[in-house]
Amino acid sequence: MTPFATQLEMSGFAIIPAFLEPGDLTTLERVLPQPSSEHGGVRNLLDITEIADLADGDQVRSLIDPILGRDAFPVRGILFDKTSVANWRVSWHQDLTIAVRTRVEAPDYGPWSEKAGVVHVQPPVVVLEGMLAVRLHLDESGAGNGPLRVLPGSHRAGKLRDAEIPTWRNEIPEVPCLVPRGGVVVMKPLLLHASSPAVEPHHRRVIHIEYASSELVAGLEWRWAERRPRAA
Repeated sequence: MTPFATQLEMSGFAIIPAFLEPGDLTTLERVLPQPSSEHGGVRNLLDITEIADLADGDQVRSLIDPILGRDAFPVRGILFDKTSVANWRVSWHQDLTIAVRTRVEAPDYGPWSEKAGVVHVQPPVVVLEGMLAVRLHLDESGAGNGPLRVLPGSHRAGKLRDAEIPTWRNEIPEVPCLVPRGGVVVMKPLLLHASSPAVEPHHRRVIHIEYASSELVAGLEWRWAERRPRAA
């Protein structure tokens, strides 16, 4: 197992400070839509051709394939941007929902919701354990602009009840994910994470892309799950 894979397995996250080239950053900045001023985010990024190409390109797949396997596929993309007018706080949580094409009742799936016109549902924990998220940073995420904070190892506890989260906060020192422009964070969805409002608010654009490694059940389908031909 590589050091990268070992850290992901043990801590639930890993940081690569230098990942995207300047040309990649320029392309992404050109195609990204502007977030709404009050929300500071955009959903459904995989509908944008350039983002879908990036998500399934060799560079990003070099992070995913060794962990999830070559048959893994991107399933959701979101832009987060924290600014002076969208300076939001995110409390400690796990990422528990997935995007699906339509609502199909199935055992252990629920509750249901809708976000930006797309159906979402909480799947069984085994589905979440077979996923990874890649967070590509278009701006520096420093201590002053509300960086991602994580509790290492919390992903190994499975799906936590709200009442269990304070115990983890008391027992595990939090780690801020300080990432330069062009860097990347790879994380497990079940890792407890949060972020505070920025004290020095400026753009903190992050493209968050999620990958899965298994099909769903009972006629449920991932909303985004394009499988492109892969070279041998």
